[in-house]
Amino acid sequence: MPTLDILLAEDNPKDFEFLETLFRSFDQATRITRAHNGLLALEMALEREVPLVVSDIQMPELNGIDFAKALWERRPAARIVLWSQYKDEMYVRALARIVPPETVYGYILKSNPRERIASAIQTVLFEEQCWIDPEVRKVQGRTALSQSALSDIEYEALLDIALGLTDNLIAQRRYLSRRGVQSRLNSLYGKLGIDQEQFHSEKFGDAFNLRNRAVAVALRRGLVNAFELEHEESEFQAWLKRLKGSQRD
Repeated sequence: MPTLDILLAEDNPKDFEFLETLFRSFDQATRITRAHNGLLALEMALEREVPLVVSDIQMPELNGIDFAKALWERRPAARIVLWSQYKDEMYVRALARIVPPETVYGYILKSNPRERIASAIQTVLFEEQCWIDPEVRKVQGRTALSQSALSDIEYEALLDIALGLTDNLIAQRRYLSRRGVQSRLNSLYGKLGIDQEQFHSEKFGDAFNLRNRAVAVALRRGLVNAFELEHEESEFQAWLKRLKGSQRD
């Protein structure tokens, strides 16, 4: 059998060591290369005609989803196993939008036993079949339900309120009227199952801040997390800098 060239995109040394040891236990001969961040992984993967990759999702420079998207755009036949501690809906949602037709890929949680992780990797990289973690399949089922799955503009609205933006700032950033912002937020609340009437009474008025409640529900569902919000904060600060610059001109 030919030796397979495997790229491991993993910034955690212990996780890389685990994967390296795992591959040594396979009957198939492999040559292992490591990339410690997403940008380096993309550069190295593009040097291969049919990249075979195991990639973490939360990585410096470029997360695993964005890495997979950029790689599949140039190498649609690339076989990627995403392995992660996270089954966050935000990742599952994003992944569903970028996988090319007939592409072989996998998604395995790091919490699984060694044998299951090995089986997932072998299934995707050696046997050329998809393998999706059962826990991730449950999340996929939820994202497929139109009554609870967020649209792009609803997800955008969620990120804006998670960053603490006011209606006025959201309107400026997204080129909307205040009414347009409210329309997006009301749609978001509906998808998250937040009944505005439920949180209001004649005697006490509003019982909850709807924005804070929406962010709390989104955190519980895994629609946002601290790692990705840090990236969104950087994007927002860059936009804010441009806005202030244009106001001075």
